[in-house]
Amino acid sequence: MMEEAKDEASVLSVHGDDIKVTEVLKDGDTLTFLIISKKDRHKPVVSPVFQLSGTGEYHVDRTYDDFEWLQQHLFAQEDVPGIQGVIFPPLPAKPQVNASAKTMKQLGILGLGEWQPYCKAMETFLRQVAAHSVLCRNKAVEVFLTSSAPPGRQKIRKNIFNRLSQAVEEMRKEGHKDVDEFFQTERDRNLVLTSCTKTAAEKFLDMVLTEQKIAVACGHFSAALHLLVEPGEDADKQAFSRVCVKLSEVFESMKKNMTSVAENNMSTLGLGLDLESRHQEAEKEMLFRRTCKLVELESTKRNAEKAKPVKKLAMEEVKKAAETEFEHICRVAKQEITRFEKVRVEMLQQALVQWCEKQLLTAKESADQFNKHLQVFGGMA
Repeated sequence: MMEEAKDEASVLSVHGDDIKVTEVLKDGDTLTFLIISKKDRHKPVVSPVFQLSGTGEYHVDRTYDDFEWLQQHLFAQEDVPGIQGVIFPPLPAKPQVNASAKTMKQLGILGLGEWQPYCKAMETFLRQVAAHSVLCRNKAVEVFLTSSAPPGRQKIRKNIFNRLSQAVEEMRKEGHKDVDEFFQTERDRNLVLTSCTKTAAEKFLDMVLTEQKIAVACGHFSAALHLLVEPGEDADKQAFSRVCVKLSEVFESMKKNMTSVAENNMSTLGLGLDLESRHQEAEKEMLFRRTCKLVELESTKRNAEKAKPVKKLAMEEVKKAAETEFEHICRVAKQEITRFEKVRVEMLQQALVQWCEKQLLTAKESADQFNKHLQVFGGMA
């Protein structure tokens, strides 16, 4: 079914805000994501292969390869005017069940082995695709979210359209001076923000890893204190054993507190910084694609100027076509940048607020628990 999906204009029949990636199932190295989306009651079910539950929801299973299948179809819409000016929602890197140090660096906060944050990242990707006025019309999106047929398994076609080329010639284009001050300013700003957000995400990950290590150390020390407990009727030994037991409880509370802090960091600001970093990379790719088209346009203009009379008319037509394409890209790109700035600021703000709220709640709960421990120690004095 998915192999036969066409990129025809359509109106998405689900509510983008109601798309949820509820869990992930592991089968060896294969991860399968469970996706639920709510049907728009004003839109009919267009085919019997579209799976609708009795609750008015679509339930589908998708692997990471299926997400790449969807992304490839979005990238491949070369017949849509100005499509290369779109800032495509960034798909997280492929998850690893047992991530290596190199993979861990690539995945960042999503490589810690906690699958709920990764499900949230995939959910955000789908919601952004569904909310995009151009991308949501791709038939592949409808099929991906609603079809009960087996997902496509075709080999993903590599395309320069979806990533920055590392070739020397393409790197030369990346540093090409822009003719539009708006885009040159945006490129300069993006270059700085891409580096800063990547560094912030990496430092935040280091902090989370340290918190996890502290939690483990507290757990080990809590267990070790029980080894000091000695049986017997000696009053001093009994008193010492009671102190060890209570102190063990304190370190167990510290372990739980630090574990909660680390989990809060991952599920809120950690995800926010990861998404911010991938957002900046996505904008960078769009700006690079536009720059490549600018270089091509300038080359086309030079060729038209130097063309011999016999080829002059043909070269002028090529130049006009390139100008029209570039104008479409620039128009879409400016709209995308405005929309992009609004979305990324709102999402980062939301992550910061959630981070503060969760950490305040955890701090209050921990303070209450430590206060109880203090009262117990006071009674033992």
